[in-house]
Amino acid sequence: MSTAPTLTATGAPVPEAVPTPAALFDLSGSVVLVTGASGGLGARFASVAAAAGARVVLAARRAERLAEVAADCPGALAVPCDVTSAADRARLVDTAVEHFGRLDVLVNNAGAARVVPATEEDPADFASLVDLNLSSVFALTQLAGARMLAQGSGSVVNIASVYGMVASGSLPQAAYAASKGGLVNLTRELAAQWARRGVRVNAICPGWFHSEMTTGMLDDESGSTWVNRRTPMGRSGSAGELDGALLFLASAASSYVTGAVLPVDGGYLAI
Repeated sequence: MSTAPTLTATGAPVPEAVPTPAALFDLSGSVVLVTGASGGLGARFASVAAAAGARVVLAARRAERLAEVAADCPGALAVPCDVTSAADRARLVDTAVEHFGRLDVLVNNAGAARVVPATEEDPADFASLVDLNLSSVFALTQLAGARMLAQGSGSVVNIASVYGMVASGSLPQAAYAASKGGLVNLTRELAAQWARRGVRVNAICPGWFHSEMTTGMLDDESGSTWVNRRTPMGRSGSAGELDGALLFLASAASSYVTGAVLPVDGGYLAI
C-alpha cells in the first residue's frame, strides 16, 4: 500500500533523505531463495545475495554441489530438490520458512535449453522443457507468493532470456523460446495481480553468459564467433555483469518497479 508523502506548510513534499548506495541495495535480514543454485549463474546469484547481507536458501538437484556453494555463503540453507516435483516444491518453501521464519525474495533461475529443429523435436521433450522452464516456475512462485502475500511484501525475480523476447533464428530451440516467452508474460501478469498487495514480480533477460548451459557454445571458436558477431558489444557477458540487475530487483532500490523485463545482453535486443 502506498503512503502519502509528508508535506511542508506550502504543500510541497518534504524531500526524503538520500540513502547511501550500500543501504539502497542492502539485503540484510532478507531471506532469498535461489533455484538452480548448484552451479553457473545460480551459484553466483546466491553468493551475491549473501554478500549483500541476505540469508540464502539454495535449491537444486545436485546435493554435493549445493553443499559446496552453501559453504561459501555464510549461514546458507541448502535444500536439495527437483523443482519439477510438486512434493519437492512444497518441501522447499516449507523448509525455508520453518528455518528462517519468512521468505522475502525468490529467484527463479533453474532451467535448461535444447537445440533441435522444430521439425525434429519430440513433443514429449518439448513439454518436458516447458514444464521445467515455465510450469514449475509458476507452481513454485504460487507457493512462495502465498507466503509473501501473507506478510504483505516480497520480490520475485524470474531469470528469463533474450530468447523470450526474440527468436533465436539459426540456433533452433522452439521449446526454450516458448518457455521463456511465456515466463516474460507470466512475470507481467503476476506483477499486475499482486502489485497492490506488496509483492513485486520482475524478470531479467540475460543475453549470452558463460554458464554450464552455454559451455558448448561459448567454448567453441565458431560458436563464440557467432555470439560475438550478433552482440553489439562484441562479446559474451561475464558472471559479475548480472550482479547489479539482480540486486536492483531484489532490493528496495526497485521498490516502485514491478512487471519490468530487464535485458542484460550487451545490446543484443537493440538490433
